Amino acid sequence: MRRRSFAAVIALLAAASAVGGMWAWRQGRSIDPDNPDQVARGALLYAAHCAQCHGVRLEGEPNWQTRKPSGELPAPPHDPSGHTWHHTDEQLFAITKHGMARYAPPDYKTAMPAFVGKLSDSDIRAVIAYIESTWPEGIRRRQRSLGRN
Repeated sequence: MRRRSFAAVIALLAAASAVGGMWAWRQGRSIDPDNPDQVARGALLYAAHCAQCHGVRLEGEPNWQTRKPSGELPAPPHDPSGHTWHHTDEQLFAITKHGMARYAPPDYKTAMPAFVGKLSDSDIRAVIAYIESTWPEGIRRRQRSLGRN
């Protein structure tokens, strides 16, 4: 009888650990523009790694839709006037992590670097959460309708 109780306790602990681990894994993979901690962390990371190109107020570079003499497009805005919200969280994450060149046609010129090895996956998600937190609810709703993580 004692052996069965011990086995039951072990099974219960294993199940609780699995559920807790899945919850923690999912929390680390979410982009939540309503999470003040994630957004605040993302704002700091954005200021340090993104603002120099995309603007302190997410306004992008001037004339962002007109190619530079180098053939590159200027950094687009991440505010509602740009096209960032036309992409799913998954796409935004992938472009930020691996750079635009990985997803663009071979002749596409871009200055967008890859942040793999510079920012953790959690950092990238925090930056995206910060950007999304600045959008009006209507834009956020439209972007979410494209698909969320």
